[in-house]
This record gives sequence, structure tokens and C-alpha cells, in this order.
Amino acid sequence: MYIAIAGNIGSGKTTLTQMLTERYHAKAYLENIDNPYIGDFYEDMNRWSFNLQIRFLGSRIDQTMEMLADKNQPMIIQDRTIYEDAHIFAGNLHEMGLMSSRDIDTYMRIFRLVTNLVPKPDLLIYLRASVPTLISQIRKRGRDYEMNIDEAYLNRLNTKYNHWIDTIYEGPVLTVDKDREDFVADPSVFERICAELDKLELQKRLF
Repeated sequence: MYIAIAGNIGSGKTTLTQMLTERYHAKAYLENIDNPYIGDFYEDMNRWSFNLQIRFLGSRIDQTMEMLADKNQPMIIQDRTIYEDAHIFAGNLHEMGLMSSRDIDTYMRIFRLVTNLVPKPDLLIYLRASVPTLISQIRKRGRDYEMNIDEAYLNRLNTKYNHWIDTIYEGPVLTVDKDREDFVADPSVFERICAELDKLELQKRLF
């Protein structure tokens, strides 16, 4: 079973991935944040946006191929998806004028080629969070390169995420409202998420 965790920067994707991995003894595929362009990107988004996104896309392709080759795991949990790279981050940079039309066209050609070859998640868990919640989480984890993230940028990403979930993404989605449903502080929220996974797992066994 393939479970993917989606959400904006600071929404808690990695934390939930780790919690579910421990609960289900699953295989976790964490987002690779070791991108040599990321520091430069936050200093000069216009110059480094294409480089950053292509590097992330390449990393996500490598991870997806590794996932597909792993036939022995009953459950795989992925921290962020290849769809977010394209529909949220690259798309937002283009709309902001920080990635040229030529670059976004090149990027999307590669994206479409890859996504035509890979399966969608059995369930996408979307962590919806307001900008104040995101900022609070970003400050708690203390990554230097994220300390100066513009709130307006996070808000634009939130708008893109909600549009993607509501009108573009095709597949089962479980939305968790992080402003009111804290799966770390409130065990009942985590149990609700697990109940959905248990139900899905049972359905796959039966059908």
C-alpha cells in the first residue's frame, strides 16, 4: 500500500511520516532536502528557481524508481510527492515571474513523462495549515535557510495547495486541518488517521 503525505513547508509531513512508519512498521521515503541550490534560492529566487526545481524533480524521480523496485514492503509512506513539485512549487514560481515560460515548459515535459509511468498513491494525506501555524513550525525546527521565508510566499503556496487538492488531484484524499488537529499533541487525531489507513488496508485485502 502506497501512502503519500502532502503539505506546505512546515506542515508536519516528516513528523507524520515517522509516526506512521513506526506504527505500521512501514518503509519511509523522506523528502531529500539536501539540495545544493536551496540556500542560493532563498537569497535569489529568480536566478536559482529552475536549478532548484530540476534538482528536486530528479531526486523525486530517483526515489519513485526506488519505491517501485521495492516489492517486499506491505506499506510505503512517502514524505511529499512528485505532484507537489510540479503543481505547487514550480507552478508558483512561474506565476510569480521567477521561472520563465521556457523553463516551466521544459520542467513540465519531464514531469509528465515520469508521472505517466508511475502509479498514484492509494491514499494522499493532505496536511492543511494556515500561515501562522506554518511559521510557528518552521521556527521550531530552526533550519537556517528557512528563517527568512516570506509569509506572502507561504500564503501563495497554500493557495496553490488548496486549488490542487480541490480541483486537480485525482485520487483518494484525507485532509487533516493542522490548525485544529495536532496529531502530535492529540493522540485521538493520530488514531483517526490510522483508522482510515486500517480501513483502506482491509479494503485492499478484500478486493
